[in-house]
Amino acid sequence: MTTKSQLRRTLRTARRAHVESLPDSVRGLLFHRPPAPLLARIAPDAVVGLYHAGPFEAPAGGYARFFHEAGHTIALPSFAARSTPMAFARHTDPYGESDLAPGPFGMLQPDDGADTLVPDVLFVPLVGFTAALERLGQGGGHYDRWLAEHPGRLTIGLAWDAQLCEALPAEAHDLPLDAVVTPTRIYGLI
Repeated sequence: MTTKSQLRRTLRTARRAHVESLPDSVRGLLFHRPPAPLLARIAPDAVVGLYHAGPFEAPAGGYARFFHEAGHTIALPSFAARSTPMAFARHTDPYGESDLAPGPFGMLQPDDGADTLVPDVLFVPLVGFTAALERLGQGGGHYDRWLAEHPGRLTIGLAWDAQLCEALPAEAHDLPLDAVVTPTRIYGLI
């Protein structure tokens, strides 16, 4: 049986190849506006948690701009140090990202002075997913721990179609998502 770390390596390679095969003009058109069935589930005053995508992750910046324009408060993951739990902090500039700085993992996150928030809706990155809404994350367990401490959140994965898996190895702490959005399909919610 394939271990999670072996599967992550395989899926990251496939994800990278998929993204690199997309013309820039096509990549620029994807993930700009959440699909209507998903928007119907998000309250007008919901705090929306997103992420600052790495080079080959499904981009979340278009969603950040969309929800910001719709009047939502936006929050991004924030780490005080590598050894501290993930928190979420207010993101106020989804266009210029002037309120972001590199965090302890090298990812952009809100500046140290940003307000800590608890999102009502959480868009999560992933390495792989199944049609049954299982998620394989980066391997740090940050989202699973945060969600275990904050139950009842609407959780949506953003992914490329190439990240769909028939099955994933699951452990007791692995929490399923409510939906996954890819450029061609919505899994769940319908």
